[in-house]
This record gives sequence, structure tokens and C-alpha cells, in this order.
Amino acid sequence: MRGAFAATLTALAETDSRIFLLTGDLGYMALEPFANKFPERFINVGVAEQNMVGIATGLAEAGFLPFVYSIVTFATLRPYEFIRNGPILQHLPVRIVGVGGGVEYAHNGASHYGLEDIAVMRTQPGMTVVAPADAEQTKNALRATYDLPQPVYYRLGKDDKTIVPGLNGEFTLGKIQKIRDGSDLVVVSLGAIAAEANRACDLLWAQGIKASLLLVSSFNPSPTRDLANYLQGFDNVITLEAHYASGGLASFVSEVIAQEGISCKLTRCAVENTPDGITGSQKFMHERLGISAESVQRLASTLKLGALF
Repeated sequence: MRGAFAATLTALAETDSRIFLLTGDLGYMALEPFANKFPERFINVGVAEQNMVGIATGLAEAGFLPFVYSIVTFATLRPYEFIRNGPILQHLPVRIVGVGGGVEYAHNGASHYGLEDIAVMRTQPGMTVVAPADAEQTKNALRATYDLPQPVYYRLGKDDKTIVPGLNGEFTLGKIQKIRDGSDLVVVSLGAIAAEANRACDLLWAQGIKASLLLVSSFNPSPTRDLANYLQGFDNVITLEAHYASGGLASFVSEVIAQEGISCKLTRCAVENTPDGITGSQKFMHERLGISAESVQRLASTLKLGALF
């Protein structure tokens, strides 16, 4: 998605001279299209993410549209107070771009895992959160939201090749994206792990469980009404996210169920415990942390579904 982001932002910058791109000394082999074409609007701040957000806040106050780019943890957690006191409380259009949500930087260890970013960002009413599922949706999401008047947080995956079948790049702010319809169970996912959610649905359909798949790609505005309407009539929903179980997608879905009085059981497929020092590939970590397609399949087997009983 980072390649799709860089290419789309470069195209947008050709017609909008307000766009700046700032990086915290990373983005090599990804941000060069923008840096080479608009060197006067590309700033490598260095490993100084708090200062990067401060500079972006000043640029936004001066009428520009600054995008700040770093790994998820360094884009959201290290400068969080600066984001809150700057663009959020001052209502300025700074764009925070976090790359590698969940355990995409698996071999770098827990310091590089982005497992709480959705929680800390969506808790701020003034921050719009956009979490595309693949490169095609990234392009459309960026085009649809790049010039919003409020701050935006983009949670991007590293992978530009994997495409979620049936999504076709669809993105509407504040709406769910429906990938497939089923009558037995609803699976809801968010971000790059949606491809794993789709694979989980393939496994479930193969054993006779007709699972729907919905994507939540934005918060603030959030797809509350869309999701509530869809969940009516279902007994079970499973959420899959590359995030801690609290504060992210599962929390949002549980809020919708409670607020709307929906008679539906929620089962969370998310990271339940603090990661230890064991690392490996992203696939290895998904299984170890219980957020793989097979994890969803195992959770579904514990539910009272017609296809299983």
C-alpha cells in the first residue's frame, strides 16, 4: 500500500501545490516518486517524529496540506501529545501516515508492532481514521480524503501486491464495504489483515459455513448505521484485526451492538496479550498471536452455527 500511497500522493501534488510530504528518515524505495518530483515540498526531518508533527502543524496553519510518514508506532505513539495538542485541538489538516500496522515489521520485534494505534487515534473525535485493506482501496481512500478540513490518520500496509477479492478498490468514508454475503455468520475486518479474513471465509465456506465478510475502513465518521443494519438478524459476528482486542475494531463493533440493542454475540479475534520476545515472519506471528485465518476458523467452530450442529 505504501507504493500506491506514494504514487497517488505524487499525482495529487501535481495539481495541488499545498501538499507537503515529511518523513522521519524512512520510506526509502517508496517515497522517491514524490521526493524526486517535488524536492522543495519533501522534508526529511530525521528521527525526530515529535518535531515532524510540530513542523507539519505549522505548515497546516500556514495553509498547506502536510503528510507526515513513519512506521505506525513512531507516527502515532511517539508524537501523540503533539498530534493531540496540535492538529486535533487546533482543527488543522495534518495527515499522519503510519506504515506497517499490526506485526508487519515482525522481525524488528515488539517495539515496531502497531497494536494500539487505532485505539489511540479513534478515541479523538477530531481525528478521522482511514485504514485501507489493499493498494487499490488505498488509492481511492487517499483521493477521497486528502483534502478534508480535519486531521486524518492513514494506517497503511507495506504490501502493494495482495488484493482483497471482491473489494475492487471501493471506499466511501463512514461506510462499510461488503465483500461477500452469507447467512450463518458475519466476519468483520479492518486494514491489511482483511486478506487473511477473506481466506478465513474461504475456509468456512469450504466446510459449509456461509460467512459474510464486511470491512470497516474508517472511523470518525464511523459506519455505525451501516454495520447495525447488516448485523440485524445474525446471531454471531467475529472480528479479525491486527490490533489489541481493546479499543480497536472489536470495541467499535461491540459499541454498535450495545448502542443499537442488537441481539448478536461478538467473538474477538485480536491480540489478547502483550507480545513476548519471540519474533518471526508476519505469517508466523499471526498464528502465534491468534489472528490468522485458521484462528478465525477455530473460533467459529466454538459457536452454535447451523452448519456445525
